[in-house]
Amino acid sequence: MVISSNYTEENIRSLDWKEHIRMRPGMYIGKLGDGSSPDDGIYILLKEVLDNSIDEFVMGAGKTIEISISDSGVSVRDYGRGIPLGKVVDVVSKMNTGGKYDTRAFKKSVGLNGVGTKAVNALSSVFKVESCRDGKLKAVTFETGNLLEDGPVEESSRRKGTKVYFKPDASIFKHYKYRAEYVSKMLKYYVYLNPGLTIVFNGEKYFSDNGLKDLLEDNNDVEKLLYPIIHLKGDDIEIALTHSRIQYSEEYYSFVNGQHTTQGGTHQSAFRESLVKTIRDFYGKQYDASDIRKSIIAAISIKVMEPVFESQTKTKLGSTEMGGKLPTVRSYINDFVSKYLDNYLHKNPEIAERIQKKIIQAEKERKELSGIRKLARERAKKSSLHNKKLRDCRVHLNDMNKENRLDSTLFITEGDSASGSITKSRDVNTQAVFSLRGKPLNCYSMTKKVVYENEEFNLLQAALNIEESIEYLRYNNIVIATDADVDGMHIRLLLITFFLQFFPELIKEGHLFILQTPLFRVRNKKETIYCYSEKERVEAINKLGNKPEITRFKGLGEISPNEFKNFIGETIRLDPVMLDENFSIEDLLSFYMGKNTPDRQKFIIENLKVELDRIDS
Repeated sequence: MVISSNYTEENIRSLDWKEHIRMRPGMYIGKLGDGSSPDDGIYILLKEVLDNSIDEFVMGAGKTIEISISDSGVSVRDYGRGIPLGKVVDVVSKMNTGGKYDTRAFKKSVGLNGVGTKAVNALSSVFKVESCRDGKLKAVTFETGNLLEDGPVEESSRRKGTKVYFKPDASIFKHYKYRAEYVSKMLKYYVYLNPGLTIVFNGEKYFSDNGLKDLLEDNNDVEKLLYPIIHLKGDDIEIALTHSRIQYSEEYYSFVNGQHTTQGGTHQSAFRESLVKTIRDFYGKQYDASDIRKSIIAAISIKVMEPVFESQTKTKLGSTEMGGKLPTVRSYINDFVSKYLDNYLHKNPEIAERIQKKIIQAEKERKELSGIRKLARERAKKSSLHNKKLRDCRVHLNDMNKENRLDSTLFITEGDSASGSITKSRDVNTQAVFSLRGKPLNCYSMTKKVVYENEEFNLLQAALNIEESIEYLRYNNIVIATDADVDGMHIRLLLITFFLQFFPELIKEGHLFILQTPLFRVRNKKETIYCYSEKERVEAINKLGNKPEITRFKGLGEISPNEFKNFIGETIRLDPVMLDENFSIEDLLSFYMGKNTPDRQKFIIENLKVELDRIDS
């Protein structure tokens, strides 16, 4: 049977700028999300607006930026030069319109002002811009990209600058919520990279005196560092680095023109390379690159003319040139590190000695592990061809050309029944499943050797592709999906211990989550409501009335695949695993996963709660 279809002029459609953005938001802001992940779209909207204010500061206009978030609406006020009054509408609603194409005005800008604010405008139910300059004010209001009010130019006594207010469109960003922790972290990065800048967020001030040095100190327990942070600054480049006493993996924070490049890029690769070369030259020994970089914690920031990123969300630098008359990115970073790090090590022989001892220790541990690692890799290689634990998806985080790569998710499940339900109901393009055999090993205080000796941990490491570096991570979201009972909670703790012990940067960078699953199903003949708490159950009963049918889910395996797809689709509820700045990783693990100390016994007794099932009459 041949199926024919008409293909005429009527099938050809041209979208205007806002229709295209609203139909394909992923092209402009990455994934949508509800705010549970730091790279969700609502944070990208804030970043796009904020980048313009940062560019004003970089150009020497305005030292303070005020941000407020309330009732799902966001306000950003800077004290820069203000958008030219005659172009306010064009700048926020005409694609490829802006001042940053002129590199004389914005030499090393963060945003491009050709797309960013237009995307925010199109994806917001309300979008207001007020620009004040030369004692005059211009205000415009949009709704989903459509111009509602184009106010006249009026006299004003306000300080010069730009104020933007927007409210993400709830029909696109479903059930979204701004998490203050993620916003706070983003703002801290901005002030680390822009000394002299003050950002006020909901009344709290953010300021940094020492740039990247402050970043490393704020994100790590200083007592657990091998030596004081090495802080090097030059023209268009800043580097801070140290080694951890307790951490196994490499950890990098990289930035370009103030933009946090979470996926690294040419500058991060060049830094890792130049670090190895400089260390080898200094000691006159061909140490293995992995031994030099083991346990390193470093941050690098560079400024590039007209940077090229591998996506609109600017998470990975693709530029190979610094711009102007400067050399390549690789040469520029190599020359800087070779000169200034070498000088520092010569001037600080005690630190140089500690680094060398660390390298020798790493070499010793690597050689001890080599036999085990070889066997583990062979095992992982065989299993990767037919890994019964992993049901992979088609799109991965490192597929830079795939629009939906940020949606890539790995569910870690307990047992076959739960993994079966998720496997049958998942999106095969972006959702993978890794099935645990039972409770994983408590790996607290164990060495990296256990990752290779324990088959389950080794296969999980191989599935995530993080043995060498987080830079090669295959999934953007790692979701622990266990039953909502005591055993499920225990498995969560054991897995979190594994990640904290060996791969803490996964948590620091916001990749680890807990899947919320419903505890109850309340339904009548007309409607079904899934409830995630006792409060939601009561509300559902009141809503449906007349004694609805109530089912309590005791485990994920009890939920049918047809139902399960409701919980891992668009309405998925995720709780991010986040680190409290006030606690060190070692102290947390020692308290919760170490030996049963009197302190922990006391804590359990004081916080013990008994849950009773209510019997409805």
